[in-house]
Amino acid sequence: MANTPHGGVLKDLYLRDADKQDSLRSEVQSLPSLVLTDRQLCDLELILNGGFSPLEGFLNEKDYTGVVEDMRLSSGLLWPMPITLDVDQDDIEASQIKSQARVALLDPRDYEPLAILTVDDVYQPNKSKEAELVFGADDQAHPAVHYLHNQSKPFYVGGALQAIQPPAHYDYVANRYTPSELRAHFKKLHWTRVVAFQTRNPMHRAHRELTVRAARQRKAHLLIHPVVGLTKPGDIDHYTRVRVYKALMPKYPNGMAELSLLPLAMRMGGPREAVWHALIRKNHGVTHFIVGRDHAGPGKNSQGVDFYGPYDAQDMVAKYKDEIGIEIVPFQMVTYCPDTDEYVPADEVPEGVKTLNISGTELRRRLKTGLPIPEWFSYPEVVKVLRQSHPPRSLQGFTIFFTGLHASGKDAIARALQVSLNQESTRSVSLLTGGKVRDELSSELGFSKRDRDINIGRQAFLAGELTRAGAAAILAPIAPFDQARKLARKAIDKYGGFYLVHVSTPLDECIRRDRDGVYEKAKSGEIKEFTGIDSPYEVPEDADLTVDITKVSVSQAVHEIVLLLEKDGFVGSA
Repeated sequence: MANTPHGGVLKDLYLRDADKQDSLRSEVQSLPSLVLTDRQLCDLELILNGGFSPLEGFLNEKDYTGVVEDMRLSSGLLWPMPITLDVDQDDIEASQIKSQARVALLDPRDYEPLAILTVDDVYQPNKSKEAELVFGADDQAHPAVHYLHNQSKPFYVGGALQAIQPPAHYDYVANRYTPSELRAHFKKLHWTRVVAFQTRNPMHRAHRELTVRAARQRKAHLLIHPVVGLTKPGDIDHYTRVRVYKALMPKYPNGMAELSLLPLAMRMGGPREAVWHALIRKNHGVTHFIVGRDHAGPGKNSQGVDFYGPYDAQDMVAKYKDEIGIEIVPFQMVTYCPDTDEYVPADEVPEGVKTLNISGTELRRRLKTGLPIPEWFSYPEVVKVLRQSHPPRSLQGFTIFFTGLHASGKDAIARALQVSLNQESTRSVSLLTGGKVRDELSSELGFSKRDRDINIGRQAFLAGELTRAGAAAILAPIAPFDQARKLARKAIDKYGGFYLVHVSTPLDECIRRDRDGVYEKAKSGEIKEFTGIDSPYEVPEDADLTVDITKVSVSQAVHEIVLLLEKDGFVGSA
């Protein structure tokens, strides 16, 4: 079998357990089971296919301690990142997790059994210590530390795995190679020197130039090996990125480059992550690996300072390169020189020579506003893909979220706004008034805080889907609680626009305008937990617009909302 880091062999458990898979499937029927999380699913796939070789399972306590404290397994082999199976007490009891127990691990998407875990031990980690030693600080501004404290469960389960079947993938199947498959592919192509490029972002002309230079200098072929598992929150979705990579591949000289997708759950762990990435690429059969400036860095900490220095990752990988068994290629920044129409290494640009660049922030602005993106920066084929997934705001969806007391006038403003937006006929407009949505989606719910929060969560989900589809959604619930409104904003504004409009009509006026008599029923005790009477209304401090129906007309309120939309480019532009 193929050599891997540390002089071992590739731990492809699918090949090892191939003859046993029928009996393992039969055994699963009598075993307790555990449904994996999305991160655990990514980790499991790379353990089973050998991407995490020499691992053959999730870390037990002894290996975990060695990795956290010294970047080494108990065997002494280099391994920088804890690969753990986190569970809670309910999981332990329901799945009968204890030493030597066998547990079936299920795909969270279809509950198909993927592997059987033989439990070695169950232990409770010191997560603050893990954060400090692995990620450099116990600071929840770091996405992996935030995950550790807020999503990861309190106990870890260690143990060896037996493979039943790989997780099913239905996207870009032709570009998904296991380590064994990729090694065989390189052999078929007679590739003996391969430079791998790691990325979690779209690629443009500068990336093409720097990867070609890296391959040329090492007399090697090139593997574009992007992460399509879990990356940093807020990253561009992998579907868009893979379409970009596929549009870019014809720009390489024929036979120079291949594209393979890596189902990795990144931790954004900087130096340790760079070592981890290098080991993973070695397992996939590459000989050289490009390590970027601030490789896998998560950005700034809670004090506004970068978590890692710009060259910390390169320094750590260089320290262990002999043990990893791979040549490290430092990322070489290139910049565009318009006078010669070429990209050149930034440190080779003569003093006084004009250069051009477009930052990520500027690129996102141009995509949002529809401004041109020059061909010197990116290929037209790539820009076309990005514009399809990130249209200008005039084509994006948005949500107007009204909040206010019953009979405050928010429903009237919402209906008038729907009519006004329908005049434009540029997008579908859906009006979701509080009563209508409660009847259709939440008829079983009462008016406790918990039930109200669930109701708002359901409305936010629906509005988010409409916004993602490019429609306009108008919500008009009472939504009395600040946290529920904030969660709604967070759920929706990643797909398009979100505007919180507080209709601040005073309670006395709301009671006067109440034609249904519900305030009187609430005062008499016929209706319990009614907002404004015996249940509080938390006035929003983050409203994008506040209107009081006693001070402005419905038409004026609608006009002010339209002005907000026009200012941000959602209406009034082609």
